[in-house]
Amino acid sequence: MKSLGTLLLLSCCLAVLSGCDAATGGNGSPLSNVQLTVKVSGPGKGTIISNPSGITCTSGTCSARFPAGTAVTLSAEPSGNSRFVKWDAACSGSEQTCQLTLTTDQSVAAEFTKEKKGGGDISAINHIIFMLQENRSMDHYFGHLPDYWQAHNYPQLTNGTHFDAEPLHASNPTADGSSSITAFHLNAMCLENPSPSWNESHSDWNLRDVYSTNPEMNGFVHTAAGQTNQAGPLKGQPYFDKAGARVMGYYNGEDLNYYYFMASNFGTSDRWFAPVMSRTQPNRMFLMAGTSAGHVYPIPPVGGKPLPNKTIFEALDQHNISWKVYVTDYVGGNPNSPENYLTMFSYYYRNPAVRSKVVPVAEYKLDVANGTLPQVAMIEGGYSSGSDEHPCGDDTAPSGNVQGGATYVSSLINALMQSPSWKDSVFILSWDEGGGFYDHVPPFKTVSPDNVKPLDLRPTDICMRPDGSLNPSPVCDFKYTGFRVPLIVVSPFSKKNYVSNTPADYTAILKLIETRFGLDPLTKRDAAQPDMTEFFDFEKMPWETPPAPPAQVRFPGRCYLNHLP
Repeated sequence: MKSLGTLLLLSCCLAVLSGCDAATGGNGSPLSNVQLTVKVSGPGKGTIISNPSGITCTSGTCSARFPAGTAVTLSAEPSGNSRFVKWDAACSGSEQTCQLTLTTDQSVAAEFTKEKKGGGDISAINHIIFMLQENRSMDHYFGHLPDYWQAHNYPQLTNGTHFDAEPLHASNPTADGSSSITAFHLNAMCLENPSPSWNESHSDWNLRDVYSTNPEMNGFVHTAAGQTNQAGPLKGQPYFDKAGARVMGYYNGEDLNYYYFMASNFGTSDRWFAPVMSRTQPNRMFLMAGTSAGHVYPIPPVGGKPLPNKTIFEALDQHNISWKVYVTDYVGGNPNSPENYLTMFSYYYRNPAVRSKVVPVAEYKLDVANGTLPQVAMIEGGYSSGSDEHPCGDDTAPSGNVQGGATYVSSLINALMQSPSWKDSVFILSWDEGGGFYDHVPPFKTVSPDNVKPLDLRPTDICMRPDGSLNPSPVCDFKYTGFRVPLIVVSPFSKKNYVSNTPADYTAILKLIETRFGLDPLTKRDAAQPDMTEFFDFEKMPWETPPAPPAQVRFPGRCYLNHLP
């Protein structure tokens, strides 16, 4: 015969199995399940989510029932321009998670508030992303922005904006000086490669007197024509463009519709320059270290040593500021050989922890989507795959297709704009140097970064005297910038339809990073730059909701090298 207590216990068990919630223990609490109630309050917006699932509450009061004894974690997830303030009732504190063990019915209150848009100053920026594409000048790419503004009714034409566009009849003398070649619209999305190296750039500056401090910007066609005795980019064949006319070609808003849209809606500049009148490698040295340590050429692959100079990444590490370099391509597809210019510095080789921060670009898209971007990020373009926009490609070698490059860049910027990382990020897009393409605005006088003069000029190079000494002209030192390059500053804080007229070279990117994170300048050059805050409105956060840019158009069949335009 069973005792009364046993019968009561069996009765309670049957009640539980039948779904009855009325059975209680001695203290009146349910033995089957208990109720958790969450109330969301405050002027801000957010969601309270439970684990195990049951509660997803964005406003008002929500409740769910859980088996007695369940450990429940509540997470507060702010949305938009809001932040979580605090828990109340059964939870307390301002941490965004709260853990409860449910033995009785319990209630929790959660409060969200609205942040002041932008936070009011540069501290609102938590992620600075920058990327340089390859070898395109300002006039060559963006010289016809005013035409785009007029065609699409942008306010830049009526709000007092000044923009130094390509002159209507821009021209350069032919190689023999007998006539001029006027700027023309390119049909080809691929071009034979002009040279932007030291000698060619100084000839572009002033063909008649390379040592003059009065630039004439008249040597572009001449230097491009001078390459015709070299093997061309197409399977070793000679250059087709023997006249050098390609450097006077330009693109417009129909060709580069994504870039034109972004430059018109966000921020750009008509006084944004590469740091030095030479080719890719020394300019990218300036990008990372504020100096090329005297180099005007690449470090020799045999016998050359990486530069010991301090880079921005070393400075970030010294202050425990997170960073990554996202790499598009790998040498020969080898996952241990990322194509990245940080390899020009010894810091890359000193510590495996440094190299571990150089990661595939696929990780960028994951970090963007997951809200795990580092505080500073550099993206390396597709140098082998051809998405870097460097001239010289054809249909079988895709390098140089400007629309292919713009399509690739759009995938990176769009991913940011469509992610939770957008709210406190800046994406700076520029090009490493003018590539030998025509531009009508001359480089401007600036400061030598470290008083180191060019140290790798060859005996017959411009600036070298027969006795091996350096010509004393300032253009033979690092006291002038390189040529203008395009710029787009994309951020929720970017002023709408903004054009800067402030002279700067792109070591201003370093200055922005240094200003935001309280770092000392690397050299006199980055110290002399504006900090780029003129591009931003931290109070109003103009692009809290980003625009919807167009897909970059593609023109099949227009990647060719054997004729112009």
